[in-house]
Parts: sequence; C-alpha cells; structure tokens
Amino acid sequence: MLYHSHVKKPICCPISKIDSGTLPHLMNNTTNTQPQLTPLTLWVITIATGLIVANLYYNQPLLGIISVALHASKAQAGLISMLTQMGYAAGMLFLAPLADMVKRKKLMMIDFVFMLISLFAAAFSKDINLLIVASFFLGATSLIPQLLVPMAAHLATPQTRGKVVGQVMSGLLIGILLSRTLSGFIGEHLGWRAMFLIAAGFMFIIWILLYFLLPEVEPEYSGTYASLMRSMATLFKTEPKLRLAAFRGACVFGCFGAFWTTLTFLLKQPQFDTGPQTAGLFGLVGVAGALGASLMGRISDKMDPYNVTTVTIVMVILAYLTFSFSTASLVGLVIGVILLDMGVQGTHISNQTTVLALHPEARNRINTVYMVSYFMGGSLGTYLASHLWEQYQWAGVCTIGFALSIAALIAHLACRKIATQKA
Repeated sequence: MLYHSHVKKPICCPISKIDSGTLPHLMNNTTNTQPQLTPLTLWVITIATGLIVANLYYNQPLLGIISVALHASKAQAGLISMLTQMGYAAGMLFLAPLADMVKRKKLMMIDFVFMLISLFAAAFSKDINLLIVASFFLGATSLIPQLLVPMAAHLATPQTRGKVVGQVMSGLLIGILLSRTLSGFIGEHLGWRAMFLIAAGFMFIIWILLYFLLPEVEPEYSGTYASLMRSMATLFKTEPKLRLAAFRGACVFGCFGAFWTTLTFLLKQPQFDTGPQTAGLFGLVGVAGALGASLMGRISDKMDPYNVTTVTIVMVILAYLTFSFSTASLVGLVIGVILLDMGVQGTHISNQTTVLALHPEARNRINTVYMVSYFMGGSLGTYLASHLWEQYQWAGVCTIGFALSIAALIAHLACRKIATQKA
C-alpha cells in the first residue's frame, strides 16, 4: 500500500493493489522538516513560473516575420511553435519525474544552463531547420514550471492547495499571454532575434533569484530511474481520474494552441492588415482569464470540481462559437479570447487540483502524466490548425476548436461517476 508522507494511513485506491515488485519503493520522509510556504516563496515561484513558461510562446506572434526572414512557408513556421510544445512535453516526460528522486532545486539549477544555450541557439539560427531544432530544445529545457507547481502544492496545506495552485497558475497564464504582447512589440521594433536574446537575460535573472530564495525539497523516492518511469504507467493505468483529467486537458489546450498559433495569420489578412504587435496585444486581453485563475482555484477548494469543469469547458465551446462569427471583427475576437482563456485556465486548475491530491508522494510523476498529455494536445491543436489554415483559413481553425472542445465535454459528461467519486 502507498502511504501519505505525513499520515500513516493507507490510501484507498486501485493503485494500492499493485504488488511491491511492480510499484516502486517509496522512502518514508516523515522525519524531514518540510519548508514552509511563505508569501515571499509563493511569489518567487509565481513570478518564475510566468517568466520561464513565456519561452514557449515568444515565437507565436513572430511566425509571420520569421517565415519571411528565413524564406519559409507558414506551415514550416508553424512547426516552430509545434516543436517547442513537443519539446516541452518531452522534457516533462523524461526529466520532470526526476524531481521525485533527486533534489528539485539542484535539478532546476542545472537545467538553466541548457535553457540559456537553447535561447542563444534560437537567436542565432541561420535557417528555419536550425530554428526548429533549437525551439525543440528550448521547449524541453523550459520544464521548470512543472517542477514549481507540484512544489507549491507540496508546501501548501490541504485547505489552501487550490488557492496556491490557482495563484501559481495565474502567474503561468499571465506569462503565456504577456509573452505574446512583449514578443509582438519587440519583433515589430527590434526584430525576432532580439526577443530570444532578451529572454536569455530574463532567464539569467530568474536563475539567480531561485538560487538564493527557493527552498530545497528532499526527494521521497528511492528506486531507479527505470522503475520511476514504469510507475507513471502504473499511475495512468490505475487512476481513472488522472486519465479523465489528462484527456480533458489535452482537448482544451489543443483549442488554446489552435487559436494563438494562427491568430497572427488572421490579423495579417486585408480585413485587419496588422502586424505581430497587434497579435501580441491580444495577450493583454487574455490576462482577464489569467486573473480569473486564482478565483477558479478558490472555487475548486469550496465547490464540486466536476461542476466547475462543466462550466469552464462550455466557456471554451462558446469562445469558438464567437470566433466563427468574428472573421472580420476585432470586438468578437476580444470577447472570444476572454472566454477561451478563462475556460482553458479554469479547466486546467480544476484538473490539477484533482490529480495533485491523488498521491502526495508521487506528485511530480502525476503532474508529469497530466502535463505531457496537456501539451501533446496543445501540439496537436497547433499542428492541425497550421495545416488547415493553408486550405480553409479561419473556418478550418474554428472547426478544430469546436471538435476538440466538444470531445472534452462529451468525455466529461460520460465520466461523471468517475469524476465525482470520493477518494
């Protein structure tokens, strides 16, 4: 049986039936003193999460000017965004689980070195293929937010976990959205290469701040890397709530990626005739969704997460309904962005609050399973939207968004019994 690290009480769930040869051995960490989550620590984690995750999205408002500068098609430029997200998923899958078996802060400090190398490689890429490769490794090394979120959940009390995760995820979404605003402005005035060099400067500052201010969390896992990886498959097989959350998350983030990757192409059309700066300014609109994330976290602490998720998925569907009538309307796009970002972020907060409560001693692995699925969904949405844009323009993008959001709602409603089952 698995045990909570602080309470000698077995968790009643299917995974407890796995024999000890299949399930990795866990260390008892009850004698270690857990660092406290102070307001300063929480704010450091929140700011770092936002600035690091921004690395994944700087390229999106720049895809149009990158395609021109490097003589590439829009589909090739779309690969930059897709491979960045796939790299992020790969980094989470193969590196993030290590945080359950090695010191988390040490792992982050080493990762920063490779992140800086990737940013410089992107900035000095001479052709589209080199930029695509650099973007993949930039995504893979920008996994630190997925170490910080479980750390914040680990340090928080059960009564405040939703609020804490909501605040950190607010920082993450603000980083995602304002990255586009900053990138659009920098790309318009200084060129796309300057954005990656500026990002490298940000990462160096965050590296120093985390080194001095982030507490260390001792690992609770004593098995091998191979058994660590196998245990994630075990968790996925035996936790239906995790599988459901992973599917819902993948679908709604696919909707998110489909919109933001192709927005810059839509805004360059004659009815708008604007550049990357305007695409970036839409990030300011989406901050409304980010500010709502903390509220969603508080709601998840007090209300049934199933009902919260129902509402947030419906918001994503309504967003794409609005987009479909906004081919030539900036006002319609603004309304849709607010609905989309609040819906995606609300679903994500509800999902994470649910899955991070399943097994405290395996939070990094559970978060890895969920987030890999999440970003694979985002990559799929980005890929499909980029290619459908070539043939069907905005109508193709809206079709992808509708299909993915409806799939999320159907799965959610069909699995009500699983989602509402008490642990």
